[in-house]
Amino acid sequence: MCAIAGIFDLYQQADIDPAVLRQMTDLQRHRGPDQAGMHREPGVGLGHRRLAIIDLASGAQPLFNEDRSVVVVYNGEIYNFPALMRELQQFGHSFRTRCDTEVIVHAWEQWGARCVEHFRGMFAFALWDRRQRCLFLARDRLGVKPLHYAVLDNGQLIFASEIKALLAHGQLRRDLDPLAIDEYFAYGYIPEPRTVFRQIRKLEPGHTLLVRHGSAPGAPRRYWDVPFQRHRLISQDHAADELLARLREAVRIRLVAEVPLGAFLSGGVDSSAVVAMMAQASPTPVNTCSIAFDEAQFDESRYATLVAERYHTHHHSQRVAQHDADLIDQLAALYDEPFADSSALPTYRVCQLARQRVTVALSGDGGDESLAGYRRYRDHLHAERWRALLPLGVRQPLFGTLGRLYPAADWAPRPLRAKTTLQALGRDAVAAYFDRVCLMKDAMRAQLFSPALRRDLGPYHAVQVLRRHAADCPASDPLSLVQYLDLKTYLPGDILTKVDRASMAHGLEVRSPLLDHSLVEWISGLPPDLKLRGGSGKFLFKQALAPYLPHELLHRRKMGFAVPLADWFRGPLRARLQRSLTSPVLEHCDMFNLPYVQQLMQQHQCGQRDHSAALWSLLMFESFLRQSLHTPGRRLEQQAA
Repeated sequence: MCAIAGIFDLYQQADIDPAVLRQMTDLQRHRGPDQAGMHREPGVGLGHRRLAIIDLASGAQPLFNEDRSVVVVYNGEIYNFPALMRELQQFGHSFRTRCDTEVIVHAWEQWGARCVEHFRGMFAFALWDRRQRCLFLARDRLGVKPLHYAVLDNGQLIFASEIKALLAHGQLRRDLDPLAIDEYFAYGYIPEPRTVFRQIRKLEPGHTLLVRHGSAPGAPRRYWDVPFQRHRLISQDHAADELLARLREAVRIRLVAEVPLGAFLSGGVDSSAVVAMMAQASPTPVNTCSIAFDEAQFDESRYATLVAERYHTHHHSQRVAQHDADLIDQLAALYDEPFADSSALPTYRVCQLARQRVTVALSGDGGDESLAGYRRYRDHLHAERWRALLPLGVRQPLFGTLGRLYPAADWAPRPLRAKTTLQALGRDAVAAYFDRVCLMKDAMRAQLFSPALRRDLGPYHAVQVLRRHAADCPASDPLSLVQYLDLKTYLPGDILTKVDRASMAHGLEVRSPLLDHSLVEWISGLPPDLKLRGGSGKFLFKQALAPYLPHELLHRRKMGFAVPLADWFRGPLRARLQRSLTSPVLEHCDMFNLPYVQQLMQQHQCGQRDHSAALWSLLMFESFLRQSLHTPGRRLEQQAA
């Protein structure tokens, strides 16, 4: 696992400043502590930091083809590289190393931009072809590895694994994007392709960007999507057997490494399944790591211990206590833009714990999205059945009015009396799901934002993120739609971002078998009732795993990887919260209605409402602003949209 950075002059062939390129590269040293490399030629500069995993002796980057006309810098793992190497050798290509990086340059020579369709793994890379005078950027199908880029006013395109590297370039404008701010407070993260900085973009998962010298960059091209193509008639038993076989293979190909390897074990179904498959494939006991909490309602460590004992793993656990909130500023700096998933705290700690013993760790990420593990899927389908009783044209005015009048409409049947239920019945499926996953709902954001920020936003609404993806969804059933939306937004923008930054902060590579794209494709073709049945998610997965995991683990209530924010804000974090949300940084940025911020704090402290998620998002935003404003070379400007 590594970090990449680069500068490409779109129109000139001027020398690339080596000091700037080196600074962009070295700011990401945590991602690749083992080696550093740079390549410069007129108009192009590529930088790389390496975390050595495979072919420790000869896998240094940048890496070239035989005549040095093609060069690549790469972050990731291509698990099918031995088969690709053999295939490319049959086409006449010769290899000097036995690492997956060299496969990329020869695959480009053989297949051009379609080379990414042959790769099975997680990756973000930049490739320069001197003969064709083009730069090729690519990101893996599901967005496990990050890639950011910006087109500067001086005609240069810059790119890097992390935003901090781009901020080192003196020509980058640092004005904030108001639309990204609305999205952040709606989702708790900033979905692709936007970032908090107006000039910086994320290359979306499953996309490539081909840039030719002498031309402005075009739009990124999508090369893959989740198909949701229904399988031919298949029995439940056969489907369970095949699911297990595919999971075993996805785990097996991720066990290749020349460094110590282990796994995260949360006590949930997904990580436990991965550990079970690893234990069967490994000749030695698996190293496992987990996090425990003082508060019982957040602690899954007992279930992790059950699995560890069953498979005789070398298990290590660490307790996250209330003082761990000291990580707040460190996390804000780590993520480079506002990020409000509080489970980043235990994720950071479990990565830190794992790195003490291994360099590679397998995780269970991706199972909830593919296999319908979230409770919100069940609730959404229940509401969709009610919405299906009347057309939208009737529901919108009827239930919209009832929602506004509630609680005056007490004559309605009891299941329809709740204000939120009435409002949900008046929405279409996408708007209803947006409201369900929203961190701060529309009314809260309207009160939170200052008149200046609302003016900058204009008619924009964060639900447009989901609407854009919904328009591309290849499935028609309501469960597949919301799974597709999460696979495009929540998974890469929140879950994978959280794990990538937390793991790379410690020089730890994380591999996710449940995000193997061929496995995701196959699961997407299963009938919805094999994923969610009787109000229980992961139905088929749990059936398949019954011989391998304890019944009480498989069928317990889902907990999630959360922290007790509500109690922390009324206890050990109370003073910190008050200090941060009354700081001059929030006052002077002219983005927030500060009396409303005070109201949120007061309602939470007295126990009237639980505003912990909203308060955490404000806390992290304040930390991001404060550190950005006081970091040398950074300047944040407020400009109209």
